[in-house]
Amino acid sequence: MAPYTLPELPYDYAALEPHISATIMELHHSKHHQAYVDGANNALAQMAEARDTGQFQNINRLEKDLAFHLGGHVNHSIFWTNLAPGSDGSPEGELGAAVDEFFGSFDKFKAHFTAAAMGIQGSGWAVLSYDPVGAQLVIQQLFDQQGNTAQGTIPVLQLDMWEHAFYLDYRNVKADYVQAFWNIINWENVHQRFAAARENAAASLLMS
Repeated sequence: MAPYTLPELPYDYAALEPHISATIMELHHSKHHQAYVDGANNALAQMAEARDTGQFQNINRLEKDLAFHLGGHVNHSIFWTNLAPGSDGSPEGELGAAVDEFFGSFDKFKAHFTAAAMGIQGSGWAVLSYDPVGAQLVIQQLFDQQGNTAQGTIPVLQLDMWEHAFYLDYRNVKADYVQAFWNIINWENVHQRFAAARENAAASLLMS
């Protein structure tokens, strides 16, 4: 059995319309995400073969392949659960309080996150992460599927800024895609990820 498999979506492909079309969702999930799953499994299989044969001349390429494809698999697996139909609004409870504490207000957070998404050069993600060292939320730009974020930060909200995520619906008007994103965020899921990140960080500190 392959180590990684394509997760099922918690909603059907048309559920996020009109913000994201069923056509994009089907292609994005069944083609692009599946390609990352296959790529990660293939890299692991070739690494296993290298260990069995003692032939490690391709290990640098395989490590990069695994980082890229496994990054794509993890990022998309989070992204799908960050979305939900008809869930516009803003975070509440402890997550809402944390957003206010670390960014000044939800409006300031939204402006910062939007700017980070729009400012990505090439392909990548805008990410709201929990930093367990500083015990705070941070916004990061993730280049491609695996580059430029701080080691150890835990993603709680991700926005895919690769063209395959929006081009069929929004062409090159990325701003409209980012604006639409705020209408389909599953804040309950983001809150659960935030709570789990803080809990895991606290448990890790107790082990030190």
